[in-house]
Amino acid sequence: MPSEGTAAEPALPEGRFDGREAFGGIVRAALSSAARQGWRELVLSDPDFADWPLGERASIEALQAWSATGRRFILLAQRFDVVERSHARLVPWRRMWDHIVECRTVRAEAGNGVPSAIWTPEWFALRTDPERSRGVCGVDPRARRELREAIDESWREGRPAFPASTLGL
Repeated sequence: MPSEGTAAEPALPEGRFDGREAFGGIVRAALSSAARQGWRELVLSDPDFADWPLGERASIEALQAWSATGRRFILLAQRFDVVERSHARLVPWRRMWDHIVECRTVRAEAGNGVPSAIWTPEWFALRTDPERSRGVCGVDPRARRELREAIDESWREGRPAFPASTLGL
């Protein structure tokens, strides 16, 4: 299904995906689409974001292009230490855009855990098997709503994390 915009603009993927490379491509496409289409909200959720391409220059450039007044970026994880170690470019971007970024951490024991997913008001991607990077993505309103409900449930169980800066006394 083509996305709105110019003919040269690639469509977001729909359907099943399998493998780390496919998932990395989906993350890159989502970040690029967020910038091109001006999505108001972008939610990334994963236990630790270890195998996400969030530290790549292209990912940060897409996030930078997307960042604007009225945007909201949500990161939900069980732990952020991997993000701080493995996605070095994301850390300063997060610091600069603190006013649009909200981060929460959820204990591994809480509920059903944190889904490995991307959610937007128009599209979603969900890894049903994060170990093998298998899942599904698309625009289905019901699936998108169910995913958002699962993310919101984890969000409510979480607490603020991954601060833009740490203040000491």
